[in-house]
Amino acid sequence: MTASAAHSILLPLSPEEEQHSRAAAALIRERLAAAGGWLAFDDYLELALYAPGLGYYSAGSTKLGREGDFVTAPEISELFSQCVARQCAEVLEGIGGGQILELGAGTGRMAATVLTSLAELGVLPERYAILEVSADLSERQRTLIEQLPAELRERVVWLQRLPETPLRGVMLANEVLDALAFKRFRIRDGLPHELGVGIEGGQFVWREDPAATGRGAPPFADLSAELLAALPDGYLSEACPRVGPWLAGVSECLERGVLLLFDYGFPRAHYYHPQRTDGTLRCYFKHRAHDDPFINIAVQDITAWVDYTRVAEAGFDAGLEITGFVTQAAFLLGTGIEALVAGAIDTPARARLAGEARRLLMPGEMGEAFKVMALGRDLEQPLRGFAHQDLRRYL
Repeated sequence: MTASAAHSILLPLSPEEEQHSRAAAALIRERLAAAGGWLAFDDYLELALYAPGLGYYSAGSTKLGREGDFVTAPEISELFSQCVARQCAEVLEGIGGGQILELGAGTGRMAATVLTSLAELGVLPERYAILEVSADLSERQRTLIEQLPAELRERVVWLQRLPETPLRGVMLANEVLDALAFKRFRIRDGLPHELGVGIEGGQFVWREDPAATGRGAPPFADLSAELLAALPDGYLSEACPRVGPWLAGVSECLERGVLLLFDYGFPRAHYYHPQRTDGTLRCYFKHRAHDDPFINIAVQDITAWVDYTRVAEAGFDAGLEITGFVTQAAFLLGTGIEALVAGAIDTPARARLAGEARRLLMPGEMGEAFKVMALGRDLEQPLRGFAHQDLRRYL
């Protein structure tokens, strides 16, 4: 989709959004000039999404929910977080108590519902920690958590960095992996050529790395020759080398328990399918999707689907065990979403919850595209959320 085509389906920017976008673009131009006229795409994303005070996740615009750019499962229905709470309760009971650490807590809705549900189950964590990079989202989380009963809100703490003391319990990451800055490449002559950002006519454009030779190991070395040989010339896709360092850092914080990852994605063989010729890069602005990351800079989300094989490899390298890999639908069914719907207080509530459940479960909605992976350490117990399905053989 060209920039003009993307503009045709998008709502116009407000004056404030336009001013903000221009300021972010100016910063990127400065960095691009300092880099010699070419910027790796993941470095571009780091600025567009996370530059202090300017990046999409660092600035103050509403991102999630009806007034934002996209919705996540916890925003669609409390059923999702109630099911997550049931899985947390099973782990906490199995290891004799512990903590919960949520990485990137969005509006705080999942944290609030998980805590409320755990209180009802009689399995509260010693502490519920939130690590959030967005000052705006952190403020929204605090406002929501403040509405909880004192017994619950007093357990919540916000962290500026990963904890130095490893915890026992559960770590949660809902739609975090897809927010990591990623690289993009084009297949030419059977090899991946890195695409970065240049300037043409005053506009940001795609450019191949002009200094790709002699740079040492390429960033796509983990893609096998067999896989690459099946991809046609001109094939576009993404890779996220930052998954490994991110997961290595997170794993150091887990003494015993499980890290639960929720995100849209595929195993590698499906991710790099020969028919997926344009990759998975998507931009979201006011609930409309397109594929041009060079417009609406810093006021739109830019994301790509997750290569779960890469995640599994990184988890293994970090000393974690892949204890489960399923679709979101299988996870929610395993943790009792049907019973939660059936237990509604009356018929109207049951009908509402049934509609919400369909969005979470149906293949055409979130049920199949979203996957759940469990990475455990010193955890022998089976997990109920992974009892209905086992997709680990596809990794």
